[in-house]
Amino acid sequence: MRVNFVRKVLCSLWPLVGAVLLASLAIGAEAPEQGAIDHLLQFVETSRCTFLRNGVEYNSKSAVNHIKKKYDYFKNQIRTAEDFIALAATKSELSGRPYFVRCEKAKEVPTATWLHEELQQYRKTRKDTNRGS
Repeated sequence: MRVNFVRKVLCSLWPLVGAVLLASLAIGAEAPEQGAIDHLLQFVETSRCTFLRNGVEYNSKSAVNHIKKKYDYFKNQIRTAEDFIALAATKSELSGRPYFVRCEKAKEVPTATWLHEELQQYRKTRKDTNRGS
């Protein structure tokens, strides 16, 4: 009798366990990586650089809005800041052409390269800050 009760309880909990597992997969990046992603979004938005997407120039506000939309679309596949760069800020899904950025009078560089450099700097700064704690 007790075994049947336990079995019924466990069977009734499986849908809830499954829902929790699916929700945890859908959350996306872990907290430290989410901090890095948020930093990169802010970096793009405040950069005052010109972004080139499919041959058209965009300001930083338009660029970050586009990247945020792609981030929302790919969120379930993004676990790291590198995933974020690769899926949301590297190239056009429609044309396959890479995105570029031009800051002030500097030469155009691939947005992926520009963001990877900033990510490396961000992580170095975080590491140095945490060492002092």
